Amino acid sequence: MSGETPDQARTRRRWITLAEAVAVIGLLIAGLTLYTNWSDKRADRAARAAAAADEKAGKAHFVVRAVASEEGNMLMLLKDDTHSLGDIAVRFPTALGIQPRVEMTGHEIQADWFADPLLKATDGGDDRKTGRLPILLTVEYFAGDEPHRLTGIYDIIWRTEGRMLRGRTLKLEDLRLHRKGGDQKALDAIWAREKPAP
Repeated sequence: MSGETPDQARTRRRWITLAEAVAVIGLLIAGLTLYTNWSDKRADRAARAAAAADEKAGKAHFVVRAVASEEGNMLMLLKDDTHSLGDIAVRFPTALGIQPRVEMTGHEIQADWFADPLLKATDGGDDRKTGRLPILLTVEYFAGDEPHRLTGIYDIIWRTEGRMLRGRTLKLEDLRLHRKGGDQKALDAIWAREKPAP
């Protein structure tokens, strides 16, 4: 016989039960802490990955801008500090019969590429006219070492002036985004809708 009274046995069993309950609660708290830490780390990794993807997309974003030369005979594409330009390809409305141009070194759009057909298409009436010539422009550029390609339909803003003996002259003023993306069919549809009246 152990010499333990029934009250002592009950008290001992109660302490064992209480100790077991404390151990189970401690185990639950440890498990919950472990899950919370794992969940936080996973959320941090996802946030870092999203931030890196946003930063990469931000660095890859390039806006095509151009400035007209003083003489108005060309539009020069502008580069920025984070992007270097590669080749540019320019397509014109099919109705004008102008061959596509690819520039590998210069980043200019020359007025003499399309001046004669455009002047012919707008001949008649006042010598002083203004208008838009839609083009399909593809620009290759680099963000760091990564190559990217941007295609869109842009409007070349132009004006004509009369000359004393030699008819009219074409001056380029600006380049504006008409819409992102596009193809030759969309370009031809825009020209058919918006071509200037002679």
